[in-house]
Amino acid sequence: MASSFLNFASKLSFLHNDYYKNDAVGRNLLFDNPNLYKWNRKFSNSCFPKTRCSGVGATRATSRTEAVVHDDRVLNEDSRVLKVGLICGGPSAERGISLNSARSVLDHIEGGDLQVSCFYIDYDMNAFAISSAQVYSNTPADFDFKLESLAKGFSSLDEFAEHLAASVDIVFPVIHGRFGEDGGIQELLERYNVPFVGTGSRECRKAFDKYDASLELSKQGFVTVPSFLIQGSEIEECELSKWFSSNQLDPNSGKVVVKPARAGSSIGVTVAYGVSDSLKKANDLISEGIDDKIVVEIYLEGGSEFTAIVLDVGSGIDCRPVVLLPTEVELQLHGSVDVREEDAIFNYRRKYLPTQQVAYHTPPRFPPKVIENIREGASILFCQLGLRDFARIDGWFLPNSIDAFSSSAGKFGRTELGTIMYTDMNLISGMEQTSFLFQQASKVGFSHSNILRSVIHHACLRFPHLASHNEVSAHSPRRSKSLPVDEAFNKQEGVHKIFVLFGGDTSERQVSLMSGTNVWLNLQAFDDLDVTPCLLAPSNDHSDDSSRVVWSLPYSLVLRHTTEEVLDACIEAIEPVQAAMTSHLRNQVMNDLMESLKKHSWFTGFDIADELPVRYSLEKWVKLAKEVQATVFIAVHGGIGEDGTLQSLLESEGVPHTGPGAAASKTCMDKVATSLALSHLADLGVLTINKDVRRKEDLLNVPALEIWDELTSKLQCETLCVKPARDGCSTGVARLCCVEDLAVYIKALKDCLLRIPPDSFSKSHGMIEMPSPPPELLIFEPFIETDEIVVASKSVGEKAQGLVWKGNSRWVEITVGVIGTLGSMRSLSPSVTVKETGDILSLEEKFQGGTGINLTPPPASIVSNEALERCKQRIELIANTLRLEGFSRIDAFLNVDSGEVLIIEVNTVPGMTPSTVLIHQALAEQPPMYPHKFFRTLLDLASERIL
Repeated sequence: MASSFLNFASKLSFLHNDYYKNDAVGRNLLFDNPNLYKWNRKFSNSCFPKTRCSGVGATRATSRTEAVVHDDRVLNEDSRVLKVGLICGGPSAERGISLNSARSVLDHIEGGDLQVSCFYIDYDMNAFAISSAQVYSNTPADFDFKLESLAKGFSSLDEFAEHLAASVDIVFPVIHGRFGEDGGIQELLERYNVPFVGTGSRECRKAFDKYDASLELSKQGFVTVPSFLIQGSEIEECELSKWFSSNQLDPNSGKVVVKPARAGSSIGVTVAYGVSDSLKKANDLISEGIDDKIVVEIYLEGGSEFTAIVLDVGSGIDCRPVVLLPTEVELQLHGSVDVREEDAIFNYRRKYLPTQQVAYHTPPRFPPKVIENIREGASILFCQLGLRDFARIDGWFLPNSIDAFSSSAGKFGRTELGTIMYTDMNLISGMEQTSFLFQQASKVGFSHSNILRSVIHHACLRFPHLASHNEVSAHSPRRSKSLPVDEAFNKQEGVHKIFVLFGGDTSERQVSLMSGTNVWLNLQAFDDLDVTPCLLAPSNDHSDDSSRVVWSLPYSLVLRHTTEEVLDACIEAIEPVQAAMTSHLRNQVMNDLMESLKKHSWFTGFDIADELPVRYSLEKWVKLAKEVQATVFIAVHGGIGEDGTLQSLLESEGVPHTGPGAAASKTCMDKVATSLALSHLADLGVLTINKDVRRKEDLLNVPALEIWDELTSKLQCETLCVKPARDGCSTGVARLCCVEDLAVYIKALKDCLLRIPPDSFSKSHGMIEMPSPPPELLIFEPFIETDEIVVASKSVGEKAQGLVWKGNSRWVEITVGVIGTLGSMRSLSPSVTVKETGDILSLEEKFQGGTGINLTPPPASIVSNEALERCKQRIELIANTLRLEGFSRIDAFLNVDSGEVLIIEVNTVPGMTPSTVLIHQALAEQPPMYPHKFFRTLLDLASERIL
């Protein structure tokens, strides 16, 4: 084995050197394993007619007019079409994440031999049949108050189950937390004999409760984390003190983790010190209604957290779990850190919002033997707990330098290299686009569609009457390309090359990664496109933009949460020893999978190759785009992506690109220039906001009171809005009500804070993400007061559905997408933005699925149809005056009576994340434009433009 491994490392080292020599990769490492190659070759003619991987879904469209849609498509009525019921929502705080998962699953399984119907359970446990368009809402609150008029409701859960039994073949529940993973939905489906994906109700109940699961693990012979249970109001301080002492913890300051026993997504997980603090935080969780069963655990100092996806590939009731390559979760603290951040735990915010506070490593940076033991233990657990189809198991690895628990001697998890402990069982793992499921699956050859369809088909094995659906599908996954982008292009006649570019070095780079990933996955739904994701690396102070670096990325390297992770993964991937180790582990897992998967007729092979990233200078990358006649889909927010620089580089070589041209981009990037360009339109109902631009250096060196007096006097206002001159996505945007607020903001600039903590200013607000490094120029303008819009259904237990809006000021904040050709831009339906915390939309509310509310189109109770039409006309006037083309997004305030608009800013590369408001507006069109069709339309507008 050692000799074989060294030979493989040597081979990869040769490829590594050749890579630098030719700046291209011509070797596909997936099939270096002869057994895998031999097996895959059987399917090459029928399953891999082209050398590109399929992305969103398995059905692919061949032209703009033949784009696949969900609700308005003509469905195949063949009896072999498997009807899948997708259920999301639920009563837990994870219902927004559940919606994200449902959206992703729908994107990747709908079409051809799978027909998906969507269902939703609200906070009060009412069930509804919803359209797939509603699944693309940013948050359940976007449509909760409209459910009675837009969806088919069921009088009870029993009626809902009866409907499922009659209308679908199998249910795929994606409800996270309560009622989804605690056995609730499973018990309902079992009672009505409805087949479903995943673990049964009894096993769910046992595994979901963290305390009960820990007891079961200990009983099964596994090392567990010492824990103490606090239940209901029966809190025994004396007993907890004894537990602290028995575990060598100081009762006054011992560090522990306090968490709900029955909640997921790290909701409510916090660090406590000593008995009193532990009881207080436990009481807080109970009083907040998160759970009445609280677990107190020892804080594992110096350990490394990991998570592992387990996939059952057995036949029928024969359990044959294979653990994929685990992921190490590394928490990182950068720059100035708030005291509350020092107790770094993998909490809800770090899990679901792109942030440099956490990095993921797949496979983990553990010794190979430890990875082998983690996989072995998770596999045993999967069987012993009676889990089915798939699951995610979390745990910790404590190196030998960490004191092991004395009671763990002789139990599974104790190794020569350290201790392995399993802590959480996730019965319905998150399925967002870059979730652990897809990260780990892509590392071992599965695309999004392939892994999800494999899970569904495996679940069908338990139900004999579904056997006919498990024959080889005509929509089999396809193998990804294995040639460098320039060579691969020449071998694919009739295929249009697309480069999707994202990243950069502004504070918006993480949202850019989300946008680029979403565009890339959606455009892969088309057979006539060959789509390559590309990362624009940070500038590293290069004065010449053309010398910046662009990486052409393989499938698995895109699925990261931050651009820093992607860049690190690129560098790691071409490091010979590490790359050899990863490929070695990958082949081990693939061999384990293949041993059983080859017996299933529905599995037609892996479709993601083991490719290496390719590094180019930006100048060479642009020339390559010209050479292969590519169209560039720009998803770089801020910086050179929006200031005209990138557009100018592409236009100079005649490379078509999405969005406005260089001159319009440059104007719109400068908020002051935008206002000046529109100042002559006041008589036509287009208004601009007065602005004052200040240098950071001046703010740091002039007394805050003097600055405050100057600004409020010049702008004739009492309250200010401050924002970076060249950043977007709400980064660094704050409301300042007094000189003390200004002083807090200036100090944040001086201290280079990455975040301003909630409620640091005089008026309540949420977390404010700050640009890094701090901006050199800042814009001050009057803060525009709008009336608060309250969604009544957000109140717990509230039965009345609807909106509450006083309408005193008659102004609301809107955001509007525009689309079309130069001089003929058309306004989509505006969205009214509803802020959940404070006066400024947070980064989460704008881009993190499951948070924030957008009302699309604006309710007639707020904006009349006449005012809405006048608004759209003025938006189109703005777009054409600024010479926009392709698509952009305009943010403004709208007078609900006159239809006048007061411009905030114009975004020439707007957010394109899965839950972006542009998707909602496209779906409001008649007929609805689903995401892949919407992005294809934007691409076609770029390809057709005349440079």
